[in-house]
Amino acid sequence: MNSCRAYALQILAAAAALTLASCAGIPEKLAPPTLTDAAPLAGLPVPTGGTWPDRDWWKRYHDPQLDALIARALQSSPTLAQTQARVVIAEQQIVGKRAAGAPYLASSATVSRQRISDNGFIPSQFIGFSWYTQADLGAQFQYDFDFWGKQRALVDASVDQARAASADRSAAWLVLTSSVAETYFGWLADEGRLAMAKLLIAGLQDQRRVVQARERQGLESSDPSSNAAIDLQTARQQEIIIEGSAQLRKANLAALLGVAPAELPALAPRPFPQVAVALPADVGMALIGRRPDIAATRWRVEAASEQVTKARADFYPDISIKALIGLSSIDLGRLFDYGSRVANVAPAISLPLFDGGRLKAAYGSTRAQLDLAIADYNAAVVNAARDVATQALTLQQLSQQRAQQAQEIAAVEQTRKTAAARVRQGIADDRAVLVVQVRLLREQDAALQLAAQSLVTQAELIRALGGGYSATDAGSDPEGSGMHFDAARNTAVPKTSDGTNHP
Repeated sequence: MNSCRAYALQILAAAAALTLASCAGIPEKLAPPTLTDAAPLAGLPVPTGGTWPDRDWWKRYHDPQLDALIARALQSSPTLAQTQARVVIAEQQIVGKRAAGAPYLASSATVSRQRISDNGFIPSQFIGFSWYTQADLGAQFQYDFDFWGKQRALVDASVDQARAASADRSAAWLVLTSSVAETYFGWLADEGRLAMAKLLIAGLQDQRRVVQARERQGLESSDPSSNAAIDLQTARQQEIIIEGSAQLRKANLAALLGVAPAELPALAPRPFPQVAVALPADVGMALIGRRPDIAATRWRVEAASEQVTKARADFYPDISIKALIGLSSIDLGRLFDYGSRVANVAPAISLPLFDGGRLKAAYGSTRAQLDLAIADYNAAVVNAARDVATQALTLQQLSQQRAQQAQEIAAVEQTRKTAAARVRQGIADDRAVLVVQVRLLREQDAALQLAAQSLVTQAELIRALGGGYSATDAGSDPEGSGMHFDAARNTAVPKTSDGTNHP
């Protein structure tokens, strides 16, 4: 007995020595990644003092038609259904990873009827019977000890991937709502321009009639009449283009809503709302926490970091225990006798000693994946800053152009009044007023286009500012889910900046 015990201790000592030798090449613990905490927007020559978009940012326009379109889109969009399905998949993967690290307990019960061969290695004549019934009843237990945090890292990585999926859903939500608003504003512009085109055609027709009358009286050559006909034909062609654009925008609206064009609600032209230009004062510091695409890349950095932790833990030995307890008997009537009990306990330790570099390759791959995730995050921050700067500067430029356009309209309007006064005094004919009236309509059409571009650009700026999303507020998720998943509780909670979960 003492010699067996000494032999077992020698085996354990040898296993421990091999394990320690194999652990000598474990990589150093990875330091937390350093990520930028501000968007590069310093020095942007745009007015500040504006407010961040609200969750329902489109309601600032006080347009019931736009409200109804976006509500319908959020309800029926197939794009949102896709992102929601990805969130559910990510949630279930958390539950699966959590279950993989939990103790495993199973029960089994079998009853088999068997016959022993008369010509086998042990003939039935020596046993005294040919048929027997084997009955087994037992329970198996298995548990893998997570001393090195391998399974915990996998669960945390799944949590972060679920958070990234939730942020992706918010990003898709933002793209959808802003796309509906931009398309709707474009349709409003087309309808306004279509009405303007009809007035322009009527004015050109009047102008052509005056020119033709003067030509018949011999007061004009044929050139003015030909030019008037060309202008009229051009205006009619422009009307066709605008009308086609309006129909195309309605088709795009239907696609965004996931319905047929015939199922769109009735839309009527409306005046354009006002447009604000100023950015929030803290846009550089706060933008990172308000862009869902940046939040998604940040969670993927966290997930990649956990995968590195898991790959490092693979260098340590796996320690597990298996146990079996049950009853076994070839006499069904004696299955529950005390002597029918069976038991087995098997603790185990395992570690690859010569793996051909697999562990180092896997660790190197996860490190590269982490570097890629960090690069994606940094690129997302830079792209977000460029997006905000582009839309803000464009909106400011459009505001200046609109102010200049308003001055031009005022000047043309004054010219029209002067021409009308000269007609009343008999100094000039109606053609002078008609010419100025046509120019005024064209200037008003240009102003309408600038107003539409300003509205569309403001919607794009709102999207660039995150559209009311906040990564630090669990209740700020646009769908209302605020999904911050805690695998230990199988529920949703906010997450702190250091990566832990709030209780």
